[in-house]
Amino acid sequence: MKWLTPGGLVAACAVGAGVTWRLGWPGLALLAAFFLTGSILTQLAERRGPSRNARQVLANGGIALVAALLGSWAGAAGAIAAAAADTWATEVGAFSPLPPRLITSGRRVTRGTSGGITALGTLGGVAGAALIAGLTAALSPRGLTPRFPILATAGVAGMLADSLLGATLQAKYECPACDARFESGNTVCHEPVRLARGWRWLDNDGVNLAATLVGAAAAVLGAHVAPP
Repeated sequence: MKWLTPGGLVAACAVGAGVTWRLGWPGLALLAAFFLTGSILTQLAERRGPSRNARQVLANGGIALVAALLGSWAGAAGAIAAAAADTWATEVGAFSPLPPRLITSGRRVTRGTSGGITALGTLGGVAGAALIAGLTAALSPRGLTPRFPILATAGVAGMLADSLLGATLQAKYECPACDARFESGNTVCHEPVRLARGWRWLDNDGVNLAATLVGAAAAVLGAHVAPP
């Protein structure tokens, strides 16, 4: 079962080492909880293990690493909570008996469409954020992290930001020959794909990075406004 490419393994080790250096083994435990649960859920949902590359690892863990290097428990935990919420929402949502609906309009979309959400997937995302929030409350030093509700809310905020960006600003491409839609500009089709909407530089990894940034910012703000 190959969960990481060689480059992904190097990136994961770098993120893990940086977080552990600044936050100790509790920080590493949060990363491990996110990675293991997300990988297992992906395997169950897609019947295969994910093979994350370095870019994908940094998109999900880069903000947590930066927050940890800055000594921010709240920021690191908020970023990981957002990454877990988004991953759980996607993989749990794959089991939904109802098709996803676009978060901005409620229109039915095909499974896997960026910005599409389901009730089951949303509940899964809330559970993922709650897991990281609970572990953070149990493992981190007292007084250094926001309360459980604040951290869980930060994770959910990151998940919702991911869906909103996916539905609005994430790049979408189409084949001029057959009108097939893609989320990657280098997808092979009948002809070179063209940008249909969104920002060309904002792909799925960029959206994931932005979502974790939202989670980190929300957790830091929450900790400042309502300290533990």
